[in-house]
Amino acid sequence: MKTPNLKFSQYPFIVPTEKRITNKLEKLVNDLKECGSSRTASLAVKHWNKYGEELSTQLSLIAVKYTVDTTNKVYKKAQERMDELSPLISKYSNDYQKIMSKASFRKDLEKTYGKYLFKMYDNALKAFDEKIMPDLALENKLVSQYDAVLGGAQIEFRGETLNLPQLGKYMQDKDRATRKEAAQAMDKWLGEHEKEIGDIYSQLVAVRDSMAKKLGFKNFTDLGYLRLGRTDYNAKMVKKYREQIATEVVPVVQKLYKNQMKGLGIKNPQYYDYNLKFASGNAHPVGDVNYIIDGTKGMFTDLSKESHEFINFMVDQELLDLVSRPGKAPGGYCTYFPIYKSPFIFANFNGTDDDVFTLAHECGHAFQAYLCSGIKIPEYQNPTLESCEIHSMSMEFFAWPYLDKFFGAETEKAKYAHLTGALEFLPYGISVDEFQHWVYEHPTATHDDRCAIWREIEKKYTPHKVYDDTPTLNKGTYWMRQSHIFGTPFYYIDYTLAQVVAFEFFLLDRKNHEKAWKKYVKLTKCGGKFPFVELLEKNHLKNPFEDGTIKKIIGPLTKILKSFDTKNF
Repeated sequence: MKTPNLKFSQYPFIVPTEKRITNKLEKLVNDLKECGSSRTASLAVKHWNKYGEELSTQLSLIAVKYTVDTTNKVYKKAQERMDELSPLISKYSNDYQKIMSKASFRKDLEKTYGKYLFKMYDNALKAFDEKIMPDLALENKLVSQYDAVLGGAQIEFRGETLNLPQLGKYMQDKDRATRKEAAQAMDKWLGEHEKEIGDIYSQLVAVRDSMAKKLGFKNFTDLGYLRLGRTDYNAKMVKKYREQIATEVVPVVQKLYKNQMKGLGIKNPQYYDYNLKFASGNAHPVGDVNYIIDGTKGMFTDLSKESHEFINFMVDQELLDLVSRPGKAPGGYCTYFPIYKSPFIFANFNGTDDDVFTLAHECGHAFQAYLCSGIKIPEYQNPTLESCEIHSMSMEFFAWPYLDKFFGAETEKAKYAHLTGALEFLPYGISVDEFQHWVYEHPTATHDDRCAIWREIEKKYTPHKVYDDTPTLNKGTYWMRQSHIFGTPFYYIDYTLAQVVAFEFFLLDRKNHEKAWKKYVKLTKCGGKFPFVELLEKNHLKNPFEDGTIKKIIGPLTKILKSFDTKNF
């Protein structure tokens, strides 16, 4: 049921009860079990999907309401209840998938729904058993606790009480003393909460390792990959990909950092100095949040008819929550409400250039969800996470021709900072990935052990980082601010893989915009019909895992960087 005229503020807030969920899902599973043909099973699948849309919408709305205000007791209680009931839903999903996977008429169903759907089911079945339901509930609870700690951050800074995103603005300030003071304020807060956050993560690692072993895995790594739906690449391929980044990107990025400090006139830089790109200051949007929304509307209106309709829908239906405020969880994301066929964008604007690119990024996710809302098989509406990030990161580059609307005279600064930032992200992204692999291969390691290995990995991929003024970070605690490590293990290499593909779209767009946009929309409309590597093959895009791919992409990008006259910045 679609309700196109219902605005977000009018969505009914419904917290489903355990009885309601159990009765509905049990009946739907039993109905499917009794089917004797693919024809009757297809009808049962239709009913299952219909209730799935209803339940998914309710759960997504609860999650959004909670992250928008983590201090709200009603939303917090609802989120805690859903954390407890999520394993129950997984149990019935598992029952459903078992019936579909083992159906005597599976081949007929594969003709209707495609073989990839059943491959997803087969992999999902390896990742769940009723015996891990209590573990899943605990995992959800711990992740929510982490979100609450970060969302509840209140940091005193120069007479203001700020959360983490708000403090981030001052860490880009032109005045080095201000950057240092802001970094030390954040470091002090992290030190005060280090034990609490470290304990949460220790419990998460323990429960994830326990689940993996109960399911017959050596450790959580393989289970983590299965949970992310990775069917056509593995940890060995990722390791070789990290080696490509280390060889081809790290030296380029270190040179960029060296030139940056030379331009700033800083001889002994600290980690917070790298937040400032130019001595004249970083590029800033020339207007507030409403100005940025108007500029984004103009961009999407110009790109295509479909994107024009999309952005009007997002704004008219109140599907953007962008301003940072006390109690709001940090970060940004896009989610989806199936009943209303509506994406939703959550962000934390803080007055920096990140505001513009974050909105473009999340709009890339939302545009894909909007375009794929008509796909009837829910599992095919959303791709795996690394494929999702292609949509978002590529959209950041499609924004380049429109950046003058946001940055005015500082447009070239914004472009240079964005491109160098995208390159500089790759070594950090593989650091997070290598760290997580180490953690789950050493599940009994202590918090101090994890911090030590993080610092070791930092020195390997990002050796420019020095934390003399920030003792908590110097210990190796920067990873504690990376929410993906806590909430979605192994989901971070995805950003780097997608960044490489986005670079390819960027290079194509500079040669032929019409061709690049057409190719992008075609890929976007594929939704989740293909796993990552196959999706690239279908759309004639380079595979980041193949030897030589990174080198082929990085070369042209360095030439583009040389075309900027940074002396004028």
